Amino acid sequence: KQTGGEFQIGVMKTDGSGERILSSGFQQEGPTWAPNGRVLMFFRDSAGGPKLVSVDLTGRNEQSIPTANFASDPAWSPLLE
Repeated sequence: KQTGGEFQIGVMKTDGSGERILSSGFQQEGPTWAPNGRVLMFFRDSAGGPKLVSVDLTGRNEQSIPTANFASDPAWSPLLE
């Protein structure tokens, strides 16, 4: 979703209700679900430089994901049991 020039990454129910914004900023894109359905990962380019970020469904547990080089367009491998 885009509001006021910022991109917002969030979740909602299938009927469109219960929208919850998990992250907001000017340059973030490419959200992708973890195989367990509880975490989103996306690309963010901010003053601290480009990085991959993960956030849980509460939006409170956001973490930068370290990468050896520039990374964008995250993808998950299949869930291992």
